[in-house]
Amino acid sequence: MLSVFAPSAGSLKKLDTVDLAALPENAVWLDLKAPVPGEDKAVEKLVGIEIPTREDMQEIEISSRLYVENGARYMTATLMCGTDGSNPRTAPVSFILTAHRLVTVRYDEPKPFMLVAAKLGRSCPSGITGDTILLDLLDAIIDRSADILERLGSDVDTVSNDIFEPSADRGHARKYSQILLTIGRKGDLTSKVRESLVSIGRVISFVTVELDQNGRWSKEQKAQFKTMQRDVQSLTDHASYLSNKITFVLDAMLGVVNLEQNNIIKLFSVMAVVLMPPTLIASIYGMNFKIMPELEWQHGYSLALIAMLFAAVLPYMFFKWKKWL
Repeated sequence: MLSVFAPSAGSLKKLDTVDLAALPENAVWLDLKAPVPGEDKAVEKLVGIEIPTREDMQEIEISSRLYVENGARYMTATLMCGTDGSNPRTAPVSFILTAHRLVTVRYDEPKPFMLVAAKLGRSCPSGITGDTILLDLLDAIIDRSADILERLGSDVDTVSNDIFEPSADRGHARKYSQILLTIGRKGDLTSKVRESLVSIGRVISFVTVELDQNGRWSKEQKAQFKTMQRDVQSLTDHASYLSNKITFVLDAMLGVVNLEQNNIIKLFSVMAVVLMPPTLIASIYGMNFKIMPELEWQHGYSLALIAMLFAAVLPYMFFKWKKWL
């Protein structure tokens, strides 16, 4: 789907109808979402560039993600998608910056695109170009990454409290399984956010160096880029910290599970040792021999039961005295 945005009356409006044979010359943002045949060719004809294919966007080497071709800057970043649902994922998004237009190519729905389109649809600077839109998109992407990391940090703290809370209900395998699944999901999401931040940092560095050589950026825009670079670096460090914390919480959870298993094994071991002497007594008097004087004694049965009771209690008291229980 091709979305065309053009300035109109102090805002950036999305055109309701688009004629692929005659795209408007005043369009400053061309957003290709899962383009169908014909849409990419129409954009190529208007802008005079080549639109990368989905396979091209999935290349991971830097030379295939950040390059200059026919005067246009091609930048591909990995963005977070679906973080509000149960299936968070990453998807490559290409930004193509020409003289005054921005072309974006994507096959998913990163939330910052919707937010920026809504923001500029209400109000936008006069004389807006693709440069301004790119800055707004990068800023929104960084803000979104920060929100995800904040939520991740809160979720990891909650899991940590569940594990280390002294009054926590222990010994339920289903609860442990749920905690382990939660830790795994948070760790996977953290690694995805960090991957996205690294790619965004590379895009910012590339576009700053490439376009600053010919004095394209204003003083305010340069300051904004520097702020974004610092934000990306701090968020990347925070993502690394969260990753280490998740690893610690996972190790702690596995340690708790191991302790619970040891306690269960110890319980069965103690029960076996405690019941061994009474079992020995019962085995002795259960032998079917003719000459066993105790069998003809009137109080033999009662004495055997008392002996079995003492044989069980004495080892138990010894274990308690040694603080093995």
